[in-house]
Amino acid sequence: MAPAAFSQAAPWPSKPINYLVAFPAGGTTDILARVVSQKLGAALGTTLVIENKGGAGGSVGSEIAARAPADGYNLLGGTISSHAINVSLYPKLGYDPIKSFTPVYLYGTNPVVLVVAANSPYKTLKDLLTAAKANPGKLSGASAGNGTSQHLAQELLAFKGDVKFTHVPYKGSAPAIQDVMSGQVDFMFDTTVVAGAHIQSGKLRALAVTSAKRLSDALTDVPTVAESGWPGTAGFEVVSWQALFAPAGTPKPIVDKLHAEILKIIQTPEMQERIKGLGMQPSTLTPEQVQAFQKAEIEKWAQVIKAANIKLD
Repeated sequence: MAPAAFSQAAPWPSKPINYLVAFPAGGTTDILARVVSQKLGAALGTTLVIENKGGAGGSVGSEIAARAPADGYNLLGGTISSHAINVSLYPKLGYDPIKSFTPVYLYGTNPVVLVVAANSPYKTLKDLLTAAKANPGKLSGASAGNGTSQHLAQELLAFKGDVKFTHVPYKGSAPAIQDVMSGQVDFMFDTTVVAGAHIQSGKLRALAVTSAKRLSDALTDVPTVAESGWPGTAGFEVVSWQALFAPAGTPKPIVDKLHAEILKIIQTPEMQERIKGLGMQPSTLTPEQVQAFQKAEIEKWAQVIKAANIKLD
């Protein structure tokens, strides 16, 4: 019992911390992990080791993290997909997004913008919805793949607006948005990071942003979906998001310490600029507030997925 007692009394952290990223290297989740880990490690006096385990919209890595020891030495970079959408998409998910994890920090949210080609006949969101209402299923909407936030934003608009679109999934945002610009597909929802440059270049026209309020950047003139005045769209909001989780049962003092140190890091001018450069709006929610936000997201997307009858293996 002596070694065990000594181990429990050992100060935290006394060894490297594993930071598992549930997505491939190079994406936003991975970039955040590497930038934050370097500074967090210095603040805690240890090293954070990044490991990428992508697959199934973040489900593969999340399942691994859910089974890791809840000792303060295991963290997970998750997103709206892995911790809000997948639970309703995959019939055999190997973890519970709420029960299997403790939220540590919500890095930020990323608004989504609805775009059409620059020469599209649709000048406003109301124009697009009017055409969709008159011609059910005729208008096509691209996405980065089945079950992605782009896909579900489209389904939520169809559900709320009582219209029908034809979904056209692609293997990623790049080919999808190219076909929107060429007019092969009528419209697409995508993050401001991906669509912003094409809007500024004049190749795409932005019809609406999916945030609750207009964005205070280059898209300040683009109305929200709710501003369209279309029946059912009041309160419409879709944001992608990035968060840090720990396995359920991780001691609260450790979670609180991690949250406090990351908050200090995120609030520095350097990190504020970096996060905004990723198209994100930084967050200051507490771990308890993050969980409440997460539960609301799960409920919202469960309703959309059920209404659209979307299922993935």
